[in-house]
Amino acid sequence: MAQLIDLVTYTDTRGNLTVLERVIPFDIKRVFYIYGVDESVRGGHRHHTTVQAAVCLQGTCTIYNNDSVKEEEFVLNSPSKCLILHPEDWHKMYNFSADAILMVFASTFFDPQDYIYQPYE
Repeated sequence: MAQLIDLVTYTDTRGNLTVLERVIPFDIKRVFYIYGVDESVRGGHRHHTTVQAAVCLQGTCTIYNNDSVKEEEFVLNSPSKCLILHPEDWHKMYNFSADAILMVFASTFFDPQDYIYQPYE
């Protein structure tokens, strides 16, 4: 089941510093980011083994998630929010603001055989 976690953020007169330390429940093997998205829907899959952590560094986007038991929508609109997506979480990402930058950390290296595109019925 997907879970939204608050990241520790330190704020003072110089700005904000958000820390991703000891909160991501896996060793990071891959990092990618999505930006410049038009009205398209991204994602539309789940995985056999990969766990992911998504942070919208700038702007906003919505992530729909279905783990075969529960359907949820998460609005990521702060770089201090991190959405953990487990392998069983069929997800799609949409409603990207024009300035959105969505960074994703993954527990595995890219493997096309790890993807399951069929949504739950």
